[in-house]
Amino acid sequence: MSIELLMLGDQPVAGLAARTRLAEESGFETVWLADERFFRETYSCLSLLAGQTARVNLGPCVTDPFARHPALTAMALGTLDEVSEGRAILGIGAGVSGFAELGIQSRKPPLAIREAVDLIRQLMAGQEVDYQGEIIQCHRGRLNFAPLRSRVPVRVASNGPLGQKMGGAIADGVMMEGCGSVEEAKAFASTVAEGARKAGRSPNEVKLVARLDCCITNDGKQARDILRPSVTRIIAQANSRFYTLEAQGLTLPKNVVETIGPVAYAAGVAPFAPLFPLVTDMHVDALTLCGTVQEITQHMVDLRRAGITGFNIFPVPAPGTTYEDVIMRFGTQVWPAVETAFAKESDNGTA
Repeated sequence: MSIELLMLGDQPVAGLAARTRLAEESGFETVWLADERFFRETYSCLSLLAGQTARVNLGPCVTDPFARHPALTAMALGTLDEVSEGRAILGIGAGVSGFAELGIQSRKPPLAIREAVDLIRQLMAGQEVDYQGEIIQCHRGRLNFAPLRSRVPVRVASNGPLGQKMGGAIADGVMMEGCGSVEEAKAFASTVAEGARKAGRSPNEVKLVARLDCCITNDGKQARDILRPSVTRIIAQANSRFYTLEAQGLTLPKNVVETIGPVAYAAGVAPFAPLFPLVTDMHVDALTLCGTVQEITQHMVDLRRAGITGFNIFPVPAPGTTYEDVIMRFGTQVWPAVETAFAKESDNGTA
């Protein structure tokens, strides 16, 4: 098991560096920086973060095959791996950020991701590549430097079965946003395992990561209220991107959701305010990690039993606390308690 931190480039670079150092000191294995359009540029920041850390893996969470050509991603990733002395990791998904503003059209995202990863790996291996995919092309391209590693770990981010099966077939790990219920985790694990087996791989080769917003307080109700708006947005925009919400009775009435109308990605949570009263604490618990240290610890143990082997958190502080407080409490209070609880289960033969 491992813990990971997701940051958004909405802070000065010095602040991002301080948070990354704190995460490293607090036991996080990986620090991700969101590859969001119009925020601070991802790879510039990651390179600086590499120079101020010694252990944590660093990478974009997540890039995509459309806004940046995969050959350019290979260049950036190879450079980051050199600067970090072998700590680069690639997170890649379908993407959405900035597509509307830049006039970018995505096409067959699972296939595009597969082709992008294939091209990136060939370029990182030092090959001259003439790649003619259905979505991605590269005409006799070659990196003009030798990457430190010919193969950098790849994490595919997907909430859909096609992307998750593809990730199981080709990636070192697969990440699912909002995978906070045992039922959803089991379905996620089963889907990735199917893709792995069809590719002749053992499912155990593929890390399963739940990407979850996290709010730690001494008042569980307060934490759930804080995360309710973001959960509302996820459920309202993505009913079809979860396997078990309907079976758990956690979908929202379609006719009510339709009254909101189309909402731009950059609009945030405000347009969904009329739906907030419909989202219960059960909804919030199913898509996040929130509450007291004890509540979150048990939640994570339950998810680990269901197959989750990594937790990628985006800290959401409560009033009177800071983003840094969430990092520190998660790494130094929650995570040790999870490891202890799971170690006891393993010793008792119940894990």
